[in-house]
Amino acid sequence: MSSIVAVVGRPNVGKSTFFNRLIKRREAIVDAVSGVTRDRHYGKTDWNGKEFSLIDTGGYVVGSDDVFEAEIDKQVELAIDEADAIIFMVDVEAGVTGMDEDVAKLLRKVDKPVFLVVNKVDNNKRAEDAVEFYSLGLGDYYTIASINGSGTGDLLDAVVEALPEKEDVEEEELPRFAVVGRPNAGKSSFINALIGEERYIVTDIAGTTRDSIDTKYNRFGFEFNLVDTAGIRRKSKVKEDLEFYSVMRSVRAIEHSDVCMLVLDATRGFDGQVQNIFWLAERNRKGIVILVNKWDLVEKDTKTAKSFEKHIREQIAPFTDVPIVFISVLNKQRIFKAIETAVEVYKNRTKRIKTSVLNDTLLPIIEHQPPPAYKGKFVKIKYIMQLPTPQPQFAFFCNLPQYVKEPYKRFLENQLRDHFDFTGVPVSVYMRKK
Repeated sequence: MSSIVAVVGRPNVGKSTFFNRLIKRREAIVDAVSGVTRDRHYGKTDWNGKEFSLIDTGGYVVGSDDVFEAEIDKQVELAIDEADAIIFMVDVEAGVTGMDEDVAKLLRKVDKPVFLVVNKVDNNKRAEDAVEFYSLGLGDYYTIASINGSGTGDLLDAVVEALPEKEDVEEEELPRFAVVGRPNAGKSSFINALIGEERYIVTDIAGTTRDSIDTKYNRFGFEFNLVDTAGIRRKSKVKEDLEFYSVMRSVRAIEHSDVCMLVLDATRGFDGQVQNIFWLAERNRKGIVILVNKWDLVEKDTKTAKSFEKHIREQIAPFTDVPIVFISVLNKQRIFKAIETAVEVYKNRTKRIKTSVLNDTLLPIIEHQPPPAYKGKFVKIKYIMQLPTPQPQFAFFCNLPQYVKEPYKRFLENQLRDHFDFTGVPVSVYMRKK
């Protein structure tokens, strides 16, 4: 499990710019999603070979119209509670403010690595002005300019050096199926219907589930952990500090799952927030099953399901090879079909294709339809192998990998799907030098 680094501070100090610059310069980013909470961003990256999750916690505004006066204390405390290290960002242009002092007062009590970062230091005069931040009582500070990346490398060197080594807990390694979606889509009711008991609190109040909870489940001769997660809602809807904590846990549940069962409310459709959750799972290379719940409440004819499914596939293109199951938790309609489908997706995600079979199947197709010539040069793909990774990744060895463009990579991915069935699973194609 990767460590978490929380970036805290008041508004307009440059936290999001720092976050965006980091993910743009690091190729190892798995995901960067904005909008799942108010002005917050979640990313997964690595530095010097050490992986960690980066969370931009958004700006804290004391006494604003939509949050109560004590929000600054509660939000920072929640970020501290979840994080392994904290980056506290301040602004050299504004100097030390009362809100900076409030945050510093909380951080001085923390028994975790805290890095005071003075942003917008892009010349010697501002470097001298940064000295006043010693008054916050947090010791030495780092000066950076997030707009151009100056000083970022030294800061991250220190951060990853301070992160704890995460040891894998010795437990029975069962597949993890995370049930995710917007609040009040029917996630907890879905799990209750599956296991036949009120294992989870289920109410009509959105956001009842506050944490991620595991339940061992055995069906179709297949045992796995079923994970109920707090709903992820749009940024404009998140107004209480406790939900911030829930969203952090939900994002981690997605990151550390094998298959995500995305539950959506048929009466609300496949809206933008559901799409955000879908792409969060896809970019983390998780298996995905889309469950359209409350199908019993939709007025329909013989073409309604096909039309609904077509709309979803248009929204998730080009990754359209995803199973969509229409369910009604209330009527227990097709809920076991949903689990059976998720098991199949897990099997697809862990599938291993023999190298000889890969080459015997795909090389004749590639020879018949080779990559387009580029600058008068012809690409020759000689060999294919599946990489030893938890999800399907394939290396195609050729003479000129840099000349193989995205459209042809999608062609290769489609051929893999057509011949080996990777339904519900993101497939990665890499071109390597022979």
